[in-house]
Amino acid sequence: MLKIIRNSVFLLSLLLAGNWSLGQATRVGETERKTGPVASNGAYNPSRTRAHDLIHTRLDLSFDWVRQWVHGIARLRFKPHFYPQNMLDVDAKGFDVKGVFLLDTLKTGETVFDTLNYTYNDRQKIHVLLPRTYTRADTFDIQIVYTAKPNELPQGGSVAISQDKGLYFINHDGAEPNKPRQIWTQGETEANSCWFPTIDSPNEKMTQEIYLTVGSNFRTLSNGKLISSTVNQDSTRTDYWRQTLPHAPYLTMIAVGEFAYVKDSLAATSDRGPLEVSYFVEPEYEQSARAIFGRTPEMIQFFEQKFGVPYVWEKYSQIAVRDFVTGAMENTTATVHGEGVQMDARQLVDGNSDDVIAHELSHHWFGNLVTAESWANLTLNEAFATYAEYLWREHKEGVYSADMHGLDDLNQYIAEAETKQEPLIRYRYTDREQMFDSHSYAKGGRVLHLLRRIVGDEAFFESLTRYLKSYRFKTAELSDLREAFEEVTGEDLNWFFDQWFLKPGHAVIKVEKEYKPGSVQLTVLQQQDSTRTPVYRLPVKVDVWVKGQKKTYEVVIDKAKQTLTFSVEQRPDLVLFDADHRIVGTVEQEKNKPELVFQFYHTDNYLDKYESITRLEDKSNMLDSTVRHMMMDAMKDKFWKIRQVAIGNFAEYDGYEFAEVERIVQSKARNDERSLVRQEAINTLASYADNVNDPLFREALNDTSYAVVSSALDSYLLSKPGDAAEIATRFENVPNGDIVTAVANYYASSPDTSRYSWFTNKMNTMKSQDLYNFLQVFGKYLIRSGGDLQRQAVPMLEVMARTSPAYFVRFGAYQVLGLLQDIEGVKSMRKDIRLSERDPKLKEMYEQFKDF
Repeated sequence: MLKIIRNSVFLLSLLLAGNWSLGQATRVGETERKTGPVASNGAYNPSRTRAHDLIHTRLDLSFDWVRQWVHGIARLRFKPHFYPQNMLDVDAKGFDVKGVFLLDTLKTGETVFDTLNYTYNDRQKIHVLLPRTYTRADTFDIQIVYTAKPNELPQGGSVAISQDKGLYFINHDGAEPNKPRQIWTQGETEANSCWFPTIDSPNEKMTQEIYLTVGSNFRTLSNGKLISSTVNQDSTRTDYWRQTLPHAPYLTMIAVGEFAYVKDSLAATSDRGPLEVSYFVEPEYEQSARAIFGRTPEMIQFFEQKFGVPYVWEKYSQIAVRDFVTGAMENTTATVHGEGVQMDARQLVDGNSDDVIAHELSHHWFGNLVTAESWANLTLNEAFATYAEYLWREHKEGVYSADMHGLDDLNQYIAEAETKQEPLIRYRYTDREQMFDSHSYAKGGRVLHLLRRIVGDEAFFESLTRYLKSYRFKTAELSDLREAFEEVTGEDLNWFFDQWFLKPGHAVIKVEKEYKPGSVQLTVLQQQDSTRTPVYRLPVKVDVWVKGQKKTYEVVIDKAKQTLTFSVEQRPDLVLFDADHRIVGTVEQEKNKPELVFQFYHTDNYLDKYESITRLEDKSNMLDSTVRHMMMDAMKDKFWKIRQVAIGNFAEYDGYEFAEVERIVQSKARNDERSLVRQEAINTLASYADNVNDPLFREALNDTSYAVVSSALDSYLLSKPGDAAEIATRFENVPNGDIVTAVANYYASSPDTSRYSWFTNKMNTMKSQDLYNFLQVFGKYLIRSGGDLQRQAVPMLEVMARTSPAYFVRFGAYQVLGLLQDIEGVKSMRKDIRLSERDPKLKEMYEQFKDF
């Protein structure tokens, strides 16, 4: 499961990030503050005891849209795991149970249903009394007739998954004209037992059949293959889906809606047959489906080659649904994405969803084929899926792009570590949903990268292959992964797995350098709190540059304070500790301007270049011509992110060689191949606060990129040219949230009460990921409008703050209400909104932002 959606807007990115911690990510090269992060201290959470094995599930389902109920008949096949059993516990949350029966097939082929005694007092588990004692040599089938009412369950959820009721009716009564009617499910962690009876534990594996009876206008999707579709006498249709390979119950899914179906394919290989690859999107995105998802077949082939194991499942489908409760979910053969993945061709100019697509696809090896046996071991699923994002970028876009992504992951974890530090494998959580954090994902991915650097590529990927082959269709825990690596490398790796998976924290390194004639000495200090965090054993590389030539040394740091001495002919140009940036943590190494400039030009590494241009970003450094020329060269670097950051460093610049700086920025605004660089250039030119570049801004209104156009529009309208109203009208209905928000910002600057209906109409049709930013501009519009308009907006904002499916939209509406507290009743309304909120992360955010 992907728990985050990366977004360029700072506050929204904090809200969407898995941990949303308000602590700024510590940049590599800086020392983090040493406060005492919180560690959970719950009871020990073992893997669930397996009294029975769930072998097969058959579901016959129909839906009551009005009451948002699921009518089901479940047939479940079991066998005792080891010990004889005369009782059976089945997870079933909030059902109306109509009956429980034992199925017996006579010699004639007739099926007999014998009524079983059961209790269901807690409405969480059905306790079934079996008619006799069964041994592990026996199998038996039971049938449960039930109605599931997921919408009537108490709302739970977590930072990663905003609700946990399992099955969701979207626009169930058709009352929202701009939203399709859909049904979809989200099972992780243990929410699928809200809509079908099962043993809802990750250490179970079952095959399945699902019959879905739906209206004839709907298309369905489930795990495995669609075997048949039968039109019924009442004009409904029953679709029969079957998956013949076993997986964990939390990976079961269904989706119902009016989707366009776009079919791709992948040719057979020596290890598997031909594979259907398909995409389910809203009809308006049918023509864009291949542009959105079309790299999936290549990804499958890449992961097959990289992991050394073929894609074993019957098909691979992806579907985009409305109001999804997490980023995406890797249900076996049928990944569910949130609606934000749907983009038209022009939106895709600014970036695609390959990270999330790669993440969920890779789970079909790590998570679905080999499943973490308990939620305590979740990182065995999520660390690999997170690292798969890195691997795909490395393959498709190059190591610079991969390292940029890796740095984002590291910083995300470091930010979370300011408030909590946990082992990656943790049994003492107080709620299993706590596992879905930046430790399990981001830190886990970085630890795998460190392991790859230590053992080498060949051993790393051969170990993954051994692990996958050894535990395919089974469950695994950390020791199983460690043993796979030890069998391949022939090394005892307990030291690595213990310090990085079983202990909390990360390395906090400070490096001090001293040159003496003939040698350079590094003093390496491990400054992390060693009462909780280990003094790490760190095999690292040190690069020593002398006379423009590099010599690499491999060393092991394993003490709190350690001295390294290297012979040199003269004072080094540069000494790089942790030269390939493998350490999971922070490294503080002081470097002067000449060293950082040398580093930029001589180390062909994204992280080194990024460090140089960010540590020298202060305008005072531009007085030095060497630094200034380095930054000017960086604006023309081969990698787009370096160009973008360097251009941003010249925002509000008015120093030496301004004309040449501006010429380069103008050239980048017009001609750079990457739209986000062109956008940054426009923002930088706008910061010069004159009208010189207005013609360029107007020219950029015709750019192919929505991102560029939105910045150009903001910049052009800011100066209120004579044709501003005409330009705003031209763009006010463009189907892009950033552009419409730019127009809204112009309208808000000189409010016209007649624009109120335009604002509200846009909010009614806007996607959730765009609505948060639009709300901030709407707040600006209201503040500059009269009290009558403000009072008119309050009920709409209240409804949005209480009922929007997206928690960050609810938070945005709550913020806007905060601007209107002079209106009678708004203060008490905001208090009631805070107290009534059930989403755990939003409740925590309200506490953090209650005065915001």
